[in-house]
Amino acid sequence: MRATALLSVVLSGVLAISLTQASAAEPAQSGSAAPYLQEQVLFKASEEQGYRCFRIPAVVRSADGTLLAFAEGRVDNCGDTGDIDVVLKRSTDGGLTWSPVQLVNEGKGDTHGNPVPIVDRTTGRIFLFTTYNAGRADDGPCGVPCSRTPHVQHSDDDGLTWSDPVDISSQVKLPEWDFWYATGPVHGIQLTRGAHAGRLVFGVSGETSDGGATKSVANAAALVYSDDHGATWQVGAVDTIEFPAGGTFGQKPQEITVTELVDGSVYAGARDQGGTDIGNRGFAISKDGGESFSTPFQAIPDLVTPVVQGAVLRLDRIGHPERILFSAPSDTDRRRWMMIRSSYDNGRTWDSAEQGARITSDWSGYSDMVQISEPTARSTEIGLMYEGGAVDARDEIRFARFNEEYLGWRDPVGPTTPDVSTTNKDAYVLGGPALTEGRFDRGLALDGVDDYLRVPYDPAHLPGDGDLTYTAWIRYGASKSDQSLLWLGGMGTTAPQLWLRAEPRNQRLVARMTTADGSAGVVSTQAYDDQQWHHVVLQRSAGQLLLWVDGERVASGPDVAGSVSRRVPFQLQIGQRQDNSQRWQGALDEVRLYTRALSPAELDRVRLTNADVPEGQVLRLPLDRMHTTQGGRP
Repeated sequence: MRATALLSVVLSGVLAISLTQASAAEPAQSGSAAPYLQEQVLFKASEEQGYRCFRIPAVVRSADGTLLAFAEGRVDNCGDTGDIDVVLKRSTDGGLTWSPVQLVNEGKGDTHGNPVPIVDRTTGRIFLFTTYNAGRADDGPCGVPCSRTPHVQHSDDDGLTWSDPVDISSQVKLPEWDFWYATGPVHGIQLTRGAHAGRLVFGVSGETSDGGATKSVANAAALVYSDDHGATWQVGAVDTIEFPAGGTFGQKPQEITVTELVDGSVYAGARDQGGTDIGNRGFAISKDGGESFSTPFQAIPDLVTPVVQGAVLRLDRIGHPERILFSAPSDTDRRRWMMIRSSYDNGRTWDSAEQGARITSDWSGYSDMVQISEPTARSTEIGLMYEGGAVDARDEIRFARFNEEYLGWRDPVGPTTPDVSTTNKDAYVLGGPALTEGRFDRGLALDGVDDYLRVPYDPAHLPGDGDLTYTAWIRYGASKSDQSLLWLGGMGTTAPQLWLRAEPRNQRLVARMTTADGSAGVVSTQAYDDQQWHHVVLQRSAGQLLLWVDGERVASGPDVAGSVSRRVPFQLQIGQRQDNSQRWQGALDEVRLYTRALSPAELDRVRLTNADVPEGQVLRLPLDRMHTTQGGRP
């Protein structure tokens, strides 16, 4: 009944040209270079018959210029293992208006999902890959191991009708991937450069069980390709990471997204699923069109995003082929703040969260991108399809249209203040702190509203499971709000982290650390919020967590074993918590970080004479000057 009803709606919608109107006004014509962002809700359960939830977006532009937006239509609930269809909406005007929902692949009680659409621009054929598993009515997890099979279908009329799905496990799934398997989910690509131009490529991932039992012992990230316009497919590049059953692993790349680099290489980006390496994203490069990886997947430590799928897209425009976009939430541990970040060096480095273009401050999750405009357009137009909601990231699927001018171009992070340690990682000064009288020479005054400092990533900063020392001069007292002095690592109750916070309302300083083995903290009996300079020291030393103020130990307790700098994206911020809250209102001077425990005598030298103690020093910010940074289109 669901299929019949939906088919009727589609046919009547096509005949009557009954289309959903965009909620925002149409932007200025391409070429005006006026920045714009336009959004509309594309899939929402309360507006569509037969579905309780929509998730997992994927979008492509056909050879005829039609946008095809795919999603999982979840019949019973928002769970991953129920009765799930794959549905579609089409737009023939660049995403301004959309057709009614169209059923492309019906689950019939089972789970049909993980859509990967690919357009062959030579033949015009559109392929749609999906992955199946048995559905459940109770929203419970898929069985362990989870038997999943890949299928493919195609359209030769711009997405109006589709062939029946065909099981292609023998072509795109290796036999050992018996624990888990997934296509995408995200668009695939057709290569346009080099020896393999015309090849179709997309990403998959699979896990291997311990002999069919309840644990996985290996994870594989792989590329699948076709050289005969989709008549046959084969598994090419495979990066397999083995680990003990139930044990830890450095990387577990999954939910693979691909884009073609300027030289014809394939960039494969991945969600990291619980690896110990720092960062929630990883990548690998294939230099032979997807047949092999030139290097294994490696983590991207400073690309801040929670554990979530993301998408990459290289912009195709005349004269500027070097820009790659990445879409994903930009909070460190929660799915919110959808953002577009750019790379100008083939994915080696990415915009920071301060440089990226935030699309929404709501909750947000999975996403995909498509270039709407032609390569010759004066202003490049991009479409972003993403999960979002004011209450939950799964509330709806939205479509955002914006141009490259909205994204900016190599925007500077902000002024910097010098790091005079041998690490030489100058800190970014955000918001607008002002130079003020310091404890030694000058310091920085932060306003408690939007001022903070962020230290760029360097491997030298990582304390790991060893001893450390953080020191700073502080002067504050105008506000009784909680105020963060240092925040390193993640947030929440389980993510590895280390932080120091003033709580003047409770008359205390609080320090806390979290590792994979648990958490530990210490608390002082004073807040030292008397508008006078105080020297604060936080140490991890010989199994103890120590807090010193003005040369006196004011709190101590056992630490917890393990590393405070693993798994989560690296962030070292001074003057705020990682979620842009608890901002410092007061002055700071002489901030230092050591990857060892300084002795009491060394601490006295630092406090009394501002002596340079270089051994183990990985950060020293005198905070006595600021420098502007340059950016913008060359």
